[in-house]
Amino acid sequence: MRMSIVLPFCLLATHVYSQSVFDSTSLWPPGPGQDLVPQVPDAELVQILSQIDPNRIKATIQKLVSFGTRHTLSNQTDPVRGIGAARDWIASEMRTYAAASNGRMVVTVPSYVQQPVSGLVPKATVISNIVATINGSVEPNRVYVVSGHYDSRVTSILNFMDDAPGADDDGSGVAVSMELARVMATHQPAATIMFAVVAGEEQDLFGSNFMATTLKQKGADVQGMLDNDIVGSSTADDGTIDTTDIRMFVSGLPPSNTAQQNLNLASIGGENDSPAHQLGRFVAEVSQNTATQMNVRTIYRPDRFLRGGDQESFLSQGFPAVRFTEPHENFAHQHQDVRVVNGVQFGDLIDFVDFNFTANVAKVNGAALWSLAQAPGTPKGLTIDTSVLTNNSTLRWTADTRAAGYEVVWRESDEPQWSKVISVGMVSSVTVQLSKDNVQMGVRAVGKNGFKSPAAFPMPS
Repeated sequence: MRMSIVLPFCLLATHVYSQSVFDSTSLWPPGPGQDLVPQVPDAELVQILSQIDPNRIKATIQKLVSFGTRHTLSNQTDPVRGIGAARDWIASEMRTYAAASNGRMVVTVPSYVQQPVSGLVPKATVISNIVATINGSVEPNRVYVVSGHYDSRVTSILNFMDDAPGADDDGSGVAVSMELARVMATHQPAATIMFAVVAGEEQDLFGSNFMATTLKQKGADVQGMLDNDIVGSSTADDGTIDTTDIRMFVSGLPPSNTAQQNLNLASIGGENDSPAHQLGRFVAEVSQNTATQMNVRTIYRPDRFLRGGDQESFLSQGFPAVRFTEPHENFAHQHQDVRVVNGVQFGDLIDFVDFNFTANVAKVNGAALWSLAQAPGTPKGLTIDTSVLTNNSTLRWTADTRAAGYEVVWRESDEPQWSKVISVGMVSSVTVQLSKDNVQMGVRAVGKNGFKSPAAFPMPS
Protein backbone atom coordinates (compact mmCIF):
# COMPACT_ATOMS: atom_id res chain seq x y z
CA MET A 1 0.00 0.00 0.00
CA ARG A 2 1.34 3.43 -0.92
CA MET A 3 0.51 6.33 1.35
CA SER A 4 1.14 10.01 0.76
CA ILE A 5 1.25 12.79 3.33
CA VAL A 6 1.77 16.53 3.25
CA LEU A 7 4.00 18.04 5.92
CA PRO A 8 3.25 21.71 6.66
CA PHE A 9 5.91 24.12 7.95
CA CYS A 10 3.88 24.99 11.03
CA LEU A 11 3.78 21.54 12.65
CA LEU A 12 6.12 19.89 15.20
CA ALA A 13 8.08 16.63 14.74
CA THR A 14 7.64 13.18 16.12
CA HIS A 15 10.48 10.71 16.49
CA VAL A 16 8.09 7.77 16.77
CA TYR A 17 7.95 5.45 13.78
CA SER A 18 5.02 3.16 13.07
CA GLN A 19 5.03 -0.10 11.17
CA SER A 20 1.49 0.59 9.97
CA VAL A 21 0.07 4.04 9.21
CA PHE A 22 1.91 7.30 9.89
CA ASP A 23 -0.10 9.64 12.10
CA SER A 24 -0.36 12.78 9.98
CA THR A 25 -1.80 14.68 12.96
CA SER A 26 1.53 14.39 14.84
CA LEU A 27 3.23 17.64 15.65
CA TRP A 28 6.15 18.84 13.55
CA PRO A 29 8.89 21.48 14.03
CA PRO A 30 8.33 24.99 12.67
CA GLY A 31 10.03 25.30 9.35
CA PRO A 32 11.23 22.57 6.99
CA GLY A 33 12.75 20.15 9.46
CA GLN A 34 15.39 20.19 12.15
CA ASP A 35 19.17 20.36 12.21
CA LEU A 36 20.62 16.95 11.41
CA VAL A 37 22.47 15.49 14.39
CA PRO A 38 25.19 13.00 13.34
CA GLN A 39 24.70 9.37 14.30
CA VAL A 40 26.80 8.24 17.25
CA PRO A 41 28.15 4.73 17.96
CA ASP A 42 25.96 2.48 20.07
CA ALA A 43 27.37 0.40 22.94
CA GLU A 44 28.18 -2.60 20.74
CA LEU A 45 30.04 -0.49 18.21
CA VAL A 46 31.99 1.31 20.94
CA GLN A 47 32.99 -2.11 22.29
CA ILE A 48 34.06 -3.28 18.80
CA LEU A 49 36.21 -0.19 18.21
CA SER A 50 37.82 -0.45 21.62
CA GLN A 51 39.22 -3.88 20.68
CA ILE A 52 41.20 -2.57 17.70
CA ASP A 53 44.78 -3.05 18.85
CA PRO A 54 47.79 -1.08 17.50
CA ASN A 55 50.11 -3.86 18.69
CA ARG A 56 48.28 -6.46 16.61
CA ILE A 57 48.39 -4.12 13.62
CA LYS A 58 52.14 -3.78 14.16
CA ALA A 59 52.55 -7.57 14.34
CA THR A 60 50.56 -8.01 11.12
CA ILE A 61 52.68 -5.50 9.19
CA GLN A 62 55.90 -6.95 10.60
CA LYS A 63 54.86 -10.39 9.38
CA LEU A 64 53.98 -9.10 5.92
CA VAL A 65 57.34 -7.35 5.63
CA SER A 66 59.12 -10.55 6.69
CA PHE A 67 58.22 -12.21 3.38
CA GLY A 68 60.84 -10.02 1.66
CA THR A 69 58.79 -9.26 -1.41
CA ARG A 70 55.10 -9.70 -2.12
CA HIS A 71 55.39 -8.76 -5.76
CA THR A 72 52.65 -10.25 -7.92
CA LEU A 73 55.25 -12.12 -9.99
CA SER A 74 57.24 -13.39 -7.00
CA ASN A 75 57.41 -17.00 -5.87
CA GLN A 76 54.05 -18.62 -5.05
CA THR A 77 55.35 -21.89 -3.55
CA ASP A 78 58.27 -20.85 -1.33
CA PRO A 79 57.04 -21.18 2.30
CA VAL A 80 58.99 -18.15 3.59
CA ARG A 81 59.50 -15.65 0.75
CA GLY A 82 57.21 -14.18 -1.86
CA ILE A 83 53.55 -13.54 -2.45
CA GLY A 84 52.58 -17.20 -2.05
CA ALA A 85 53.93 -17.34 1.50
CA ALA A 86 52.11 -14.09 2.29
CA ARG A 87 48.87 -15.42 0.80
CA ASP A 88 49.03 -18.61 2.85
CA TRP A 89 49.81 -16.76 6.09
CA ILE A 90 46.98 -14.25 5.61
CA ALA A 91 44.50 -17.04 4.90
CA SER A 92 45.68 -19.02 7.92
CA GLU A 93 45.43 -15.98 10.18
CA MET A 94 41.95 -15.17 8.91
CA ARG A 95 40.89 -18.74 9.65
CA THR A 96 41.97 -18.34 13.26
CA TYR A 97 39.61 -15.35 13.47
CA ALA A 98 36.83 -17.38 11.87
CA ALA A 99 37.30 -20.14 14.46
CA ALA A 100 36.01 -17.75 17.12
CA SER A 101 32.90 -16.83 15.11
CA ASN A 102 30.75 -19.90 15.86
CA GLY A 103 30.47 -20.55 12.15
CA ARG A 104 29.43 -17.03 11.18
CA MET A 105 32.67 -16.23 9.33
CA VAL A 106 33.91 -18.18 6.31
CA VAL A 107 37.36 -17.69 4.73
CA THR A 108 37.95 -18.32 1.02
CA VAL A 109 40.89 -17.85 -1.36
CA PRO A 110 39.28 -17.16 -4.77
CA SER A 111 41.84 -17.29 -7.58
CA TYR A 112 42.16 -17.04 -11.35
CA VAL A 113 44.94 -17.13 -13.92
CA GLN A 114 45.85 -13.72 -15.33
CA GLN A 115 47.09 -14.00 -18.88
CA PRO A 116 50.18 -11.98 -19.97
CA VAL A 117 49.83 -8.21 -20.22
CA SER A 118 52.58 -6.33 -22.02
CA GLY A 119 54.80 -4.37 -19.65
CA LEU A 120 52.99 -5.63 -16.57
CA VAL A 121 52.69 -9.42 -16.52
CA PRO A 122 55.11 -11.26 -18.84
CA LYS A 123 53.67 -14.73 -18.18
CA ALA A 124 50.43 -16.32 -17.05
CA THR A 125 50.16 -15.68 -13.29
CA VAL A 126 47.79 -16.87 -10.58
CA ILE A 127 46.05 -14.00 -8.81
CA SER A 128 44.63 -14.96 -5.39
CA ASN A 129 42.48 -12.92 -3.05
CA ILE A 130 41.75 -13.78 0.58
CA VAL A 131 38.22 -12.99 1.75
CA ALA A 132 36.70 -13.47 5.21
CA THR A 133 32.91 -13.15 5.02
CA ILE A 134 30.35 -12.73 7.80
CA ASN A 135 26.96 -13.40 6.23
CA GLY A 136 24.24 -11.03 7.31
CA SER A 137 21.63 -12.42 9.68
CA VAL A 138 18.80 -10.42 8.07
CA GLU A 139 19.89 -9.45 4.55
CA PRO A 140 22.74 -11.71 3.41
CA ASN A 141 22.62 -10.42 -0.18
CA ARG A 142 23.25 -6.81 0.92
CA VAL A 143 27.03 -6.56 1.04
CA TYR A 144 29.68 -4.17 2.34
CA VAL A 145 33.37 -4.65 1.56
CA VAL A 146 36.53 -3.42 3.27
CA SER A 147 39.80 -4.06 1.46
CA GLY A 148 43.56 -3.64 1.30
CA HIS A 149 46.03 -5.10 -1.22
CA TYR A 150 48.84 -7.40 -0.14
CA ASP A 151 51.09 -7.24 -3.21
CA SER A 152 54.09 -4.89 -3.13
CA ARG A 153 56.60 -3.43 -5.57
CA VAL A 154 59.84 -1.46 -5.97
CA THR A 155 60.83 1.08 -8.63
CA SER A 156 60.48 -1.24 -11.61
CA ILE A 157 57.04 -2.78 -11.95
CA LEU A 158 58.70 -5.95 -13.32
CA ASN A 159 61.31 -6.37 -10.56
CA PHE A 160 60.05 -9.29 -8.52
CA MET A 161 63.42 -10.35 -7.10
CA ASP A 162 64.51 -7.49 -4.85
CA ASP A 163 63.05 -6.82 -1.42
CA ALA A 164 59.78 -4.88 -1.59
CA PRO A 165 58.72 -4.46 2.08
CA GLY A 166 55.37 -2.82 1.29
CA ALA A 167 54.87 -1.79 4.91
CA ASP A 168 52.67 1.22 4.19
CA ASP A 169 51.71 0.39 0.59
CA ASP A 170 49.81 -1.62 1.41
CA GLY A 171 50.66 -3.58 4.53
CA SER A 172 48.78 -0.89 6.42
CA GLY A 173 45.57 -1.44 4.44
CA VAL A 174 45.87 -5.22 4.83
CA ALA A 175 46.28 -4.75 8.58
CA VAL A 176 43.11 -2.63 8.70
CA SER A 177 41.04 -5.28 6.91
CA MET A 178 42.48 -8.14 8.97
CA GLU A 179 42.09 -6.37 12.31
CA LEU A 180 38.46 -5.56 11.57
CA ALA A 181 37.88 -9.20 10.63
CA ARG A 182 39.36 -10.24 13.96
CA VAL A 183 37.29 -7.93 16.15
CA MET A 184 34.02 -8.36 14.23
CA ALA A 185 34.24 -12.17 13.96
CA THR A 186 32.41 -12.57 17.28
CA HIS A 187 29.56 -10.23 16.27
CA GLN A 188 26.58 -10.71 13.99
CA PRO A 189 25.79 -7.93 11.49
CA ALA A 190 22.39 -7.68 9.84
CA ALA A 191 23.94 -7.37 6.37
CA THR A 192 26.97 -9.19 4.98
CA ILE A 193 30.49 -7.82 5.55
CA MET A 194 33.42 -9.00 3.44
CA PHE A 195 36.94 -8.40 4.77
CA ALA A 196 39.09 -8.60 1.65
CA VAL A 197 42.82 -8.75 1.03
CA VAL A 198 43.46 -8.58 -2.72
CA ALA A 199 46.42 -9.13 -5.06
CA GLY A 200 47.67 -7.62 -8.30
CA GLU A 201 46.81 -4.02 -7.42
CA GLU A 202 50.18 -2.65 -8.46
CA GLN A 203 49.94 -4.21 -11.93
CA ASP A 204 46.41 -3.24 -12.91
CA LEU A 205 43.92 -3.74 -10.04
CA PHE A 206 43.69 -7.40 -11.03
CA GLY A 207 42.49 -8.85 -7.72
CA SER A 208 39.88 -6.23 -6.96
CA ASN A 209 38.57 -6.34 -10.52
CA PHE A 210 38.20 -10.11 -10.19
CA MET A 211 36.34 -9.68 -6.90
CA ALA A 212 34.04 -6.87 -8.07
CA THR A 213 33.24 -8.63 -11.35
CA THR A 214 32.46 -11.87 -9.53
CA LEU A 215 30.12 -10.09 -7.09
CA LYS A 216 28.37 -8.38 -9.99
CA GLN A 217 27.92 -11.67 -11.84
CA LYS A 218 26.45 -13.26 -8.71
CA GLY A 219 23.92 -10.44 -8.35
CA ALA A 220 25.23 -9.29 -4.97
CA ASP A 221 23.78 -6.00 -3.78
CA VAL A 222 27.07 -4.29 -2.91
CA GLN A 223 26.01 -1.01 -1.30
CA GLY A 224 29.43 0.13 -0.14
CA MET A 225 33.15 -0.61 -0.56
CA LEU A 226 35.91 0.93 1.57
CA ASP A 227 39.41 0.73 0.10
CA ASN A 228 42.39 1.28 2.40
CA ASP A 229 45.60 1.94 0.50
CA ILE A 230 48.58 3.75 2.12
CA VAL A 231 46.97 4.45 5.49
CA GLY A 232 49.95 3.83 7.76
CA SER A 233 51.95 7.06 8.12
CA SER A 234 51.12 10.26 9.97
CA THR A 235 54.36 12.05 9.02
CA ALA A 236 54.90 14.15 5.88
CA ASP A 237 58.19 14.36 3.97
CA ASP A 238 58.82 17.75 5.62
CA GLY A 239 58.47 16.24 9.09
CA THR A 240 54.94 17.55 9.69
CA ILE A 241 52.94 15.15 11.87
CA ASP A 242 49.17 14.78 11.46
CA THR A 243 47.73 11.99 13.61
CA THR A 244 44.04 12.89 13.43
CA ASP A 245 43.21 13.31 9.72
CA ILE A 246 42.53 10.69 7.07
CA ARG A 247 41.74 11.53 3.46
CA MET A 248 38.70 9.93 1.85
CA PHE A 249 38.59 10.15 -1.95
CA VAL A 250 35.05 10.08 -3.31
CA SER A 251 34.28 9.70 -7.01
CA GLY A 252 31.66 11.82 -8.75
CA LEU A 253 29.79 10.66 -11.83
CA PRO A 254 29.81 6.85 -11.80
CA PRO A 255 32.09 5.35 -14.50
CA SER A 256 29.40 2.71 -15.04
CA ASN A 257 26.90 5.38 -16.11
CA THR A 258 25.89 5.86 -19.72
CA ALA A 259 26.37 9.28 -21.30
CA GLN A 260 22.61 9.82 -21.07
CA GLN A 261 22.57 8.97 -17.37
CA ASN A 262 25.31 11.54 -16.77
CA LEU A 263 23.38 14.13 -18.76
CA ASN A 264 20.29 13.39 -16.68
CA LEU A 265 22.23 13.90 -13.46
CA ALA A 266 23.83 17.09 -14.74
CA SER A 267 20.45 18.46 -15.79
CA ILE A 268 19.26 18.46 -12.16
CA GLY A 269 22.54 19.47 -10.57
CA GLY A 270 23.18 15.95 -9.30
CA GLU A 271 26.89 15.78 -10.13
CA ASN A 272 27.65 15.92 -6.40
CA ASP A 273 25.05 13.34 -5.45
CA SER A 274 26.28 10.08 -6.91
CA PRO A 275 25.92 6.88 -4.85
CA ALA A 276 29.64 7.16 -3.99
CA HIS A 277 29.07 10.70 -2.71
CA GLN A 278 26.20 9.48 -0.53
CA LEU A 279 28.46 6.73 0.83
CA GLY A 280 31.13 9.33 1.52
CA ARG A 281 28.68 11.59 3.34
CA PHE A 282 27.57 8.65 5.44
CA VAL A 283 31.13 7.70 6.37
CA ALA A 284 31.94 11.30 7.31
CA GLU A 285 28.82 11.45 9.51
CA VAL A 286 29.29 8.22 11.46
CA SER A 287 33.10 8.02 11.65
CA GLN A 288 34.08 11.36 13.15
CA ASN A 289 33.51 11.07 16.88
CA THR A 290 35.18 10.42 20.22
CA ALA A 291 35.29 6.67 19.54
CA THR A 292 37.54 7.11 16.48
CA GLN A 293 39.27 10.37 17.44
CA MET A 294 39.67 11.09 13.74
CA ASN A 295 38.67 13.71 11.19
CA VAL A 296 37.63 12.43 7.77
CA ARG A 297 38.71 14.85 5.06
CA THR A 298 36.38 14.26 2.13
CA ILE A 299 37.94 14.97 -1.26
CA TYR A 300 35.56 14.89 -4.21
CA ARG A 301 37.67 13.18 -6.86
CA PRO A 302 38.20 9.48 -7.65
CA ASP A 303 41.81 9.48 -6.41
CA ARG A 304 45.01 11.52 -6.30
CA PHE A 305 46.46 12.86 -9.54
CA LEU A 306 48.41 10.18 -11.46
CA ARG A 307 47.27 7.50 -9.00
CA GLY A 308 44.52 4.93 -8.67
CA GLY A 309 43.28 2.14 -6.44
CA ASP A 310 41.04 -0.86 -5.94
CA GLN A 311 37.96 1.29 -5.35
CA GLU A 312 37.95 1.90 -9.10
CA SER A 313 37.16 -1.76 -9.80
CA PHE A 314 34.01 -1.52 -7.70
CA LEU A 315 33.00 1.84 -9.14
CA SER A 316 33.31 0.35 -12.64
CA GLN A 317 30.74 -2.31 -11.69
CA GLY A 318 28.31 0.34 -10.44
CA PHE A 319 29.04 -0.19 -6.73
CA PRO A 320 29.54 2.82 -4.42
CA ALA A 321 33.16 2.92 -3.24
CA VAL A 322 35.60 5.28 -1.52
CA ARG A 323 39.36 5.25 -0.88
CA PHE A 324 41.20 6.11 2.33
CA THR A 325 44.78 7.40 2.14
CA GLU A 326 47.01 9.05 4.75
CA PRO A 327 46.93 12.88 4.76
CA HIS A 328 50.56 13.54 3.74
CA GLU A 329 52.29 10.96 1.56
CA ASN A 330 56.06 10.60 1.42
CA PHE A 331 56.81 9.47 -2.12
CA ALA A 332 60.35 8.43 -1.21
CA HIS A 333 58.70 5.57 0.66
CA GLN A 334 56.45 4.37 -2.17
CA HIS A 335 57.32 2.31 -5.28
CA GLN A 336 61.02 2.71 -4.52
CA ASP A 337 64.05 0.45 -4.38
CA VAL A 338 65.30 0.25 -0.79
CA ARG A 339 68.41 2.44 -0.72
CA VAL A 340 70.01 5.53 0.83
CA VAL A 341 70.83 8.50 -1.45
CA ASN A 342 72.57 11.56 -0.04
CA GLY A 343 71.50 10.58 3.42
CA VAL A 344 67.85 10.10 2.41
CA GLN A 345 66.28 6.70 3.05
CA PHE A 346 64.16 5.39 0.18
CA GLY A 347 61.86 2.39 0.37
CA ASP A 348 58.59 1.37 1.99
CA LEU A 349 60.04 0.35 5.36
CA ILE A 350 58.16 -0.46 8.54
CA ASP A 351 60.20 2.23 10.32
CA PHE A 352 57.91 4.84 8.80
CA VAL A 353 54.58 3.31 9.90
CA ASP A 354 52.60 4.82 12.80
CA PHE A 355 50.68 1.90 14.29
CA ASN A 356 48.43 4.03 16.50
CA PHE A 357 47.44 6.10 13.48
CA THR A 358 46.72 2.96 11.46
CA ALA A 359 44.57 1.64 14.31
CA ASN A 360 42.53 4.84 14.29
CA VAL A 361 42.04 4.52 10.54
CA ALA A 362 40.73 1.02 11.26
CA LYS A 363 38.29 2.57 13.73
CA VAL A 364 37.04 4.96 11.03
CA ASN A 365 36.42 1.96 8.77
CA GLY A 366 34.89 -0.06 11.59
CA ALA A 367 32.44 2.68 12.55
CA ALA A 368 31.33 3.00 8.93
CA LEU A 369 31.11 -0.74 8.22
CA TRP A 370 29.12 -1.61 11.33
CA SER A 371 26.79 1.37 10.93
CA LEU A 372 26.15 0.39 7.30
CA ALA A 373 25.56 -3.28 8.07
CA GLN A 374 23.24 -2.66 11.03
CA ALA A 375 21.08 -0.05 9.28
CA PRO A 376 18.45 -0.83 6.66
CA GLY A 377 19.68 -0.65 3.07
CA THR A 378 19.78 2.57 1.09
CA PRO A 379 16.24 3.28 -0.20
CA LYS A 380 15.64 2.09 -3.75
CA GLY A 381 13.59 3.53 -6.58
CA LEU A 382 13.56 7.08 -5.20
CA THR A 383 11.97 9.67 -7.49
CA ILE A 384 10.88 13.26 -7.20
CA ASP A 385 7.67 14.34 -8.92
CA THR A 386 8.26 16.89 -11.69
CA SER A 387 4.86 16.57 -13.39
CA VAL A 388 3.61 19.98 -12.24
CA LEU A 389 5.04 23.34 -11.24
CA THR A 390 4.83 23.63 -7.46
CA ASN A 391 6.85 24.90 -4.53
CA ASN A 392 6.17 21.66 -2.69
CA SER A 393 8.17 18.49 -3.36
CA THR A 394 6.78 14.97 -3.61
CA LEU A 395 9.15 12.05 -3.12
CA ARG A 396 8.35 8.37 -3.73
CA TRP A 397 10.40 5.23 -3.08
CA THR A 398 10.09 1.48 -2.62
CA ALA A 399 9.15 0.71 0.97
CA ASP A 400 11.33 -1.73 2.92
CA THR A 401 9.49 -3.75 5.56
CA ARG A 402 12.75 -4.04 7.51
CA ALA A 403 12.81 -0.29 8.09
CA ALA A 404 10.98 1.32 10.99
CA GLY A 405 10.57 4.62 9.18
CA TYR A 406 12.14 7.14 6.86
CA GLU A 407 13.67 10.59 6.95
CA VAL A 408 13.91 13.25 4.28
CA VAL A 409 17.32 14.89 4.48
CA TRP A 410 18.26 18.06 2.68
CA ARG A 411 20.98 20.66 2.31
CA GLU A 412 21.63 23.86 0.45
CA SER A 413 23.03 22.96 -2.97
CA ASP A 414 26.49 24.33 -2.12
CA GLU A 415 26.78 22.48 1.20
CA PRO A 416 28.90 19.29 1.33
CA GLN A 417 26.88 17.40 3.98
CA TRP A 418 23.20 16.83 4.66
CA SER A 419 22.29 19.47 7.24
CA LYS A 420 18.52 19.20 7.81
CA VAL A 421 16.20 16.28 8.47
CA ILE A 422 12.43 15.73 8.40
CA SER A 423 11.11 12.55 10.03
CA VAL A 424 8.25 11.19 7.93
CA GLY A 425 7.43 7.79 9.43
CA MET A 426 6.80 4.45 7.75
CA VAL A 427 5.60 5.69 4.36
CA SER A 428 6.67 5.27 0.76
CA SER A 429 5.57 8.69 -0.47
CA VAL A 430 5.70 12.12 1.09
CA THR A 431 5.08 15.71 0.09
CA VAL A 432 7.07 18.35 1.95
CA GLN A 433 6.71 22.10 1.77
CA LEU A 434 10.23 22.50 0.49
CA SER A 435 11.09 23.53 -3.06
CA LYS A 436 13.10 21.08 -5.12
CA ASP A 437 14.33 24.08 -7.09
CA ASN A 438 16.16 25.51 -4.07
CA VAL A 439 17.83 22.61 -2.26
CA GLN A 440 19.15 19.06 -2.70
CA MET A 441 17.01 16.36 -1.07
CA GLY A 442 17.44 12.70 -0.23
CA VAL A 443 15.67 9.95 1.69
CA ARG A 444 17.23 7.59 4.23
CA ALA A 445 15.80 4.59 6.06
CA VAL A 446 15.78 4.27 9.85
CA GLY A 447 16.04 0.88 11.51
CA LYS A 448 14.24 -0.32 14.61
CA ASN A 449 17.65 -0.21 16.30
CA GLY A 450 18.09 3.48 15.43
CA PHE A 451 20.75 2.96 12.75
CA LYS A 452 20.19 5.05 9.62
CA SER A 453 21.14 4.21 6.05
CA PRO A 454 23.01 6.36 3.58
CA ALA A 455 20.65 8.68 1.75
CA ALA A 456 19.36 7.96 -1.74
CA PHE A 457 19.19 10.80 -4.24
CA PRO A 458 15.97 11.19 -6.27
CA MET A 459 15.73 11.26 -10.03
CA PRO A 460 12.83 13.06 -11.73
CA SER A 461 9.77 10.89 -12.29
